[in-house]
Amino acid sequence: MQLGLVYKAYHENVYPDTFGIIRYDTPALGVLSGVSSTRRNSDTPNMPLSDIQIRNLKPKENAYKVYDFEGLFVLVKPNGSKLWQFKYRMDGKERLLSIGVYPVVTLAQARKAKEDARVMVAAGEDPSEAKQEDKRLRQEARGQTFAKIGEAFLDKQRKEGKSKATLDKTEYHLKLANIDFGRKPISEINAPMILRTLRKVEAKGNYETAHRLRARIGSVFRYAVASGITETDPTYALRDALIRPTRVHRAAITEPKALGKLLREIDVFDGQVTTRIGLQISKEMPPST
Repeated sequence: MQLGLVYKAYHENVYPDTFGIIRYDTPALGVLSGVSSTRRNSDTPNMPLSDIQIRNLKPKENAYKVYDFEGLFVLVKPNGSKLWQFKYRMDGKERLLSIGVYPVVTLAQARKAKEDARVMVAAGEDPSEAKQEDKRLRQEARGQTFAKIGEAFLDKQRKEGKSKATLDKTEYHLKLANIDFGRKPISEINAPMILRTLRKVEAKGNYETAHRLRARIGSVFRYAVASGITETDPTYALRDALIRPTRVHRAAITEPKALGKLLREIDVFDGQVTTRIGLQISKEMPPST
């Protein structure tokens, strides 16, 4: 019974100050326990917040704050929204870090974010600035889509004077890839995502096309790595994931014009480096008898 009176006395003594900050004072609790209150001018409540308290906070004509502890508080706006914010100091100046909206961001999550921010402050890093930088990097990443990088790679091939056949194949392969992940930031595309695209081509029995598509996607990723846009080429992990097409041996070319065309195609071949080198070596070797 006495504990119930203490709880009631604590929760009935909540009042707003002139700055719209709700503070918890416990004069009745002091009377019950024989201890006088000395915390009337403190922004920090005697006890941490609970979910029930937060849910029961009602909007007022002006926004007001309800503190948890260690600088974490809920800002209650006139429209009823409740925003988590963390007050801290950097270089002698007061700063605010916006954490999120309650209840999307729970009380436990807000406290965890506050603790992470306190660690950053202790290390001399401003959590608010770090959040802005992270936001900037995410926005930048959203602009570096696979389709955008693929178009830059295709433009590079044009400037290099690649043959029309090579450019057409690149454009065709990029269209296949863009259907599934062209709009995604290239740094967010992983091997399983690419494999699903390749499996669609395999399902039609186009095994050779699937291998060439993997190679073309890999070329775009290596271009992105060289440009500092992403760090890895996920197609490397897919080398043995595809069905190997059955090789059909072709008759030897005996016509001079056809042979000349083959030699020119070898010179502009844009597939795997090892394959291109092998073809270039083979054309220099004398025919077998």
